[in-house]
Amino acid sequence: MSWMKELFGTEKPIIGMVHFPPLPGSPLYDDSKGMEYVIERVKNDLRALQKGGVDAVMFCNENDRPYTLNADFSTVAAMARVIGELMDEIRVPFGVDVLWDPKAALAIAKATGASFIREVVTGVYASDMGLWNTDVGDLYRYRKLLDAANIRVFFNISAEFASRLDGRSLEEIAKSVVFSSLADVVLVSGPMTGQAPRVDHIRRVKENVDVPVFANTGVKLENVRDVLEVADGAIVGTSFKVDGITWNPVDEGRVRRFMEEVRRIRG
Repeated sequence: MSWMKELFGTEKPIIGMVHFPPLPGSPLYDDSKGMEYVIERVKNDLRALQKGGVDAVMFCNENDRPYTLNADFSTVAAMARVIGELMDEIRVPFGVDVLWDPKAALAIAKATGASFIREVVTGVYASDMGLWNTDVGDLYRYRKLLDAANIRVFFNISAEFASRLDGRSLEEIAKSVVFSSLADVVLVSGPMTGQAPRVDHIRRVKENVDVPVFANTGVKLENVRDVLEVADGAIVGTSFKVDGITWNPVDEGRVRRFMEEVRRIRG
């Protein structure tokens, strides 16, 4: 795990989510506010997360609901534009997540200099988006084509809004994706955004793989100590928001209090 310490500069890093407002082409996009509103909202959330002390951030089109399995060109263009315009503001390592298109995330990461992506890249699911198939081999060949081997791939192995169709246990899946699919980090999620995975699920995965294991959803001030006793890090979105509501702006005070507790946990 030496690359983790080198990238994030600490043990048990916390990655704060920068959730984009709805983007052009998505049903909830506000044409009257336009892209300038998107840029300003993302800038403010980025600043609040960094001032609050997170170790890294991840940009995501979280509010492009309902989600699709293939990102539109407009999504890729809009996300790349916003991240590009904010490059002088970014002070910490950053990643990209496009719901739910790993090749789109990888393309944006390559273009903007991101260090990692987070996606569901293995398995077949019954999901809110319909039957969801993946192709990890295609993604890794695309990564090779882009000369992007330096971009780490964080594997979400328990996708939100979906149920995996194979009958293997979570730890069996984790062992498999590390062995056959070259996962850099394994993520364990709750059933949907803002809901925590069970700590015993994280522990079972952690005991069966030799790569970092992160909690992917639902980590908050009240449970972060229990989570970080087992997990190697966490990705945090909803609990950093005003009133703990996913679609609200980031609350710098909530971030600061959370990170103060994390520093105490780290010792």
